[in-house]
Amino acid sequence: RLGLERADTAEKALTVIVELLEKYGQGGNCMESHMAFTYHNSFLIADRKEAWVLETSGKYWAAEKVEGGVRNISNQLSITTKIDREHPELREYAKSKGWWDGEKEFDFAATYSYVNTARMTTSRGRYCEGYKLLNKHKGSITSEIMMEILRDKESGINMEGGFMTTGSMVSVLPQQPNLPCIHFFTGTPDPAR
Repeated sequence: RLGLERADTAEKALTVIVELLEKYGQGGNCMESHMAFTYHNSFLIADRKEAWVLETSGKYWAAEKVEGGVRNISNQLSITTKIDREHPELREYAKSKGWWDGEKEFDFAATYSYVNTARMTTSRGRYCEGYKLLNKHKGSITSEIMMEILRDKESGINMEGGFMTTGSMVSVLPQQPNLPCIHFFTGTPDPAR
């Protein structure tokens, strides 16, 4: 929300978010229950001209500029070796912890997934299923198709039970500046409603 408030482009919003992350960190319980459950965050940041994926682990982060096609996130790290911006100490910190030897190619997801508490058992399947559904409609994704994908329970994208999907958003960002942007939000926690 602060990225939206303080920036007029996707890249500037990325900068706002990482500056706040580096200064204040992140944390807090993700559930209202007394069970302690925390995880780090991933963001899809887009404007009319470009899009970024930002993934975090504590105060450390990596960002990938989306160059085309489709891209999704799902409670797991997915940025591997294509890193367009990163925390200035990202690699050195991984070396100091023994997670990366400094020799082989640096892979953010492989290196930082071991410390990221977001590694839930359903994340990988949900991520892969989301990617499949997006690719199935690649080149012809409408807001209606995107809403159907977000409502999909069989794939695990729309989760039920102890870890429910809490909301979904679909944005239409026309490249033509004279056309308005349109944003759809769920009115209930369950996108199927």
